[in-house]
Amino acid sequence: MNKMLLAPALALVFAAALAVQPAQADDPVTLRVVSKDFTKSNPDDVKLVGAIEAGMAAKGHPIKIDLVDVPPGGYADKLSLMLLSGDIPDLIYFQGGDQKIVEQGLLEDWRPWLDKAPNLKQALWAHNTPRLENYPYLIYPFPVRAKVGVMRQDWLDKTGLPAPQTLEDWEALFRKIVDGDLDGNGKKDTYGITVATIPPAGATDELDEIFNQAFGVSGTWLKDASGQWIHSRVSTQERDKIAYYRKLFAEGLLDPDFITTKWDTREDKFYSGRVGVILGVVGVNLDIYQGKMRQLHPGTALVPLDPPKGPGGQGLRAVDVSRESRGFAMSAISEHKEDVVALMDFMASPEGQAIDRMGFEGEEWVKDGGAIKITDKMATWYPRFFIDQPDAWKAPVPLLSEQAEKSIALAQKYYAPDDSFVFPSDYTAKLDAAENVYRSYVWKFISGELPIDKWDDYVAEWNAKGGAEITEYARTKLNGTN
Repeated sequence: MNKMLLAPALALVFAAALAVQPAQADDPVTLRVVSKDFTKSNPDDVKLVGAIEAGMAAKGHPIKIDLVDVPPGGYADKLSLMLLSGDIPDLIYFQGGDQKIVEQGLLEDWRPWLDKAPNLKQALWAHNTPRLENYPYLIYPFPVRAKVGVMRQDWLDKTGLPAPQTLEDWEALFRKIVDGDLDGNGKKDTYGITVATIPPAGATDELDEIFNQAFGVSGTWLKDASGQWIHSRVSTQERDKIAYYRKLFAEGLLDPDFITTKWDTREDKFYSGRVGVILGVVGVNLDIYQGKMRQLHPGTALVPLDPPKGPGGQGLRAVDVSRESRGFAMSAISEHKEDVVALMDFMASPEGQAIDRMGFEGEEWVKDGGAIKITDKMATWYPRFFIDQPDAWKAPVPLLSEQAEKSIALAQKYYAPDDSFVFPSDYTAKLDAAENVYRSYVWKFISGELPIDKWDDYVAEWNAKGGAEITEYARTKLNGTN
């Protein structure tokens, strides 16, 4: 169990957040809220709603929260059916399907409201601001869902190598993993790295998370030698990266089954010692991986790795800032917009963060003299509002491991915005066709079915299947930008 003494000021904030206060108005406004995994049937959700209501009443802005249940299974589709039927709650959490609601003018622009929500405004991360500018209907203050390389610390120690920094370092690490019999089973049956492939993701999507920047694939759109914008999929930088993947594959460093590996298979290979490095989403996901690893190998710690530095630079894959893919929306026809904003601002405040991320005394945590002690129930607690405000509130005990915190720091250190944008819907078929050509050729190049000197043939087909039209439109959007 983790322990940390509470500073007096923090103790007061924490106590205030969890103290039940009487409402300060006879008839507080009722806000209808719909969100995934936040329902009337879950006792913890109902208890959290009570704590939020009490906390806001203590702040002088009493409200009532009415959770709107969505039938289980296929949240995005069931939510869309509800909204299109005319049942539109005040605050809505989307995980897809929001575009059609926006097109009907039913979602509010968050930007004019942020000055009335200082805590929420402060909670925005670097990628949130451009996403709001490009698509102001969803807000999701949460660290970017970047992926970093992860391996066992004890295996890294056994290799005798420092944590890798360059492409050469990474290749040397893979060789040590393959040749070093780090699991001690007397067999050469471990690969350096594997990834998961789930449609519509491409075969190399996970590898690209850490290798793109090393080869100069710094965004979706790059300038060629003549200064013209081209898609990175047909760039020389992409060709060089794919040639590197081919080398890893040919030399037995990349798991040869990566093209058909699913998420659960990838993780099983990692836990069982069939692979040394996988890609993991930063933050709490690393603690999940570490917890599962320790079930098989008690005491094992994981280490997040810096992305490799190469001829094109160093960093993680550029982050799409064209819009949020998930997040909270406010109904444009709500009669209680001021109260919705107040609720979101409260959840980003120290008091709101305390109850949303810590749970309840006697359940997820207990007081032990002058300290807070986390209980086993904390392992199943999760924040319902997905707001992470590290500068405004510090947990009285660590909620993430040192490794998970380091992974988040890596994501911020190497954050770079992408130059992608949203195409008109009539380009969808062309985008899909060109991407399908890419995926087909990439596997052939990496597996050796085609030599890399057939790259020009691939580029010609990519252009013929819609890439030329895509590029022409992109240049109208990008010309005039740096």
